[in-house]
Parts: sequence; C-alpha cells; structure tokens
Amino acid sequence: MERTNNMQFEIAADGKSVHISRQYAAPLEQVWKAWTEAPVLDEWWAPAPWKCSTKRMDFREGGEWLYSMNGPEGEKVWSHCAYGEIEPLSYFEAKDNFCDENGKPTGDMPSMNWRTEFSENEIGTRVENRIRTKSAADLSQLVDMGFREGFEMGQNNLEDWLAKNKQI
Repeated sequence: MERTNNMQFEIAADGKSVHISRQYAAPLEQVWKAWTEAPVLDEWWAPAPWKCSTKRMDFREGGEWLYSMNGPEGEKVWSHCAYGEIEPLSYFEAKDNFCDENGKPTGDMPSMNWRTEFSENEIGTRVENRIRTKSAADLSQLVDMGFREGFEMGQNNLEDWLAKNKQI
C-alpha cells in the first residue's frame, strides 16, 4: 500500500507544544472509532514491532484509558490517559502520562495535554493533534526519545487499519 505520507509535525515557537496534522482517506465516523474504541486502538496505536494492549478504557468525560506498549523483547511501558472534554465526532481532550500498571504516574517522564480534533473534507478526514507539555525541556525529552518517529509509525498503522476496514 502506498503511504499518503502527509503527516505535518510542527513545534511551536515556545518549544512547549507541537501540532501534528494528518489526512486520511476514510469517513469521519470510522476515524473517530479508531481513536476512541479500545479494540481498534490496540490494533494500531503502537509503532511496530511494539503492540498496544488496553487494560481498561472508559471513553467519556472524566473517563480513562490505561494501556501498555509491549515490546518484542518483553518490554512493557504503561500509559494513562485521563479524558477531559469530549465533543463526539469533533474533538476530545486528554492528559496522558507514563505510569505503572495501576495507572499511578511515574515522576521521571513528562506528561502531555492533548486536544485531538477531527474534520471531514472532500478527501476524507483530517486529524489535528495539539499536544502541550509543561516546559520546552519536557517536549525536547519526548522528541529525543523518538516521539515523532513513533507517532508517525502509529499513524501509518492507522492508515493500514483504515484501508483494511474500509467502509463503503
């Protein structure tokens, strides 16, 4: 499958936030489902060869998503996402942080505030991620860890999932 390779990744002048935008040739409802339902997220969220595994998810305002990213050598990295405001088929907000298997934040890694927006257009659906950290040093740490590359790999997985599960 040929990639659209249209992800835009722009770090703001203050160094604390990043705007990531990507277009998908899929209907809004399908893209929304891919971002908000645990069984689907588990199929694409992690960059290969890593796999995502949801421990629990309650996608609603005040709800959470606790998941692990599982590496090929048995590594397991936990993350907790606390959902804030949600406007179905439009956007959701969340605070994401690294944590232990029970969702307790670990102090050694930065947290991120996300706003993920969805808009339908003539091509399909555009997803805009606006991610903010507390400091430029926090964002720099995430970028140095390979956040951009890992996120893009996950988005490529999403593109593959959307193509395989195409709605007509």
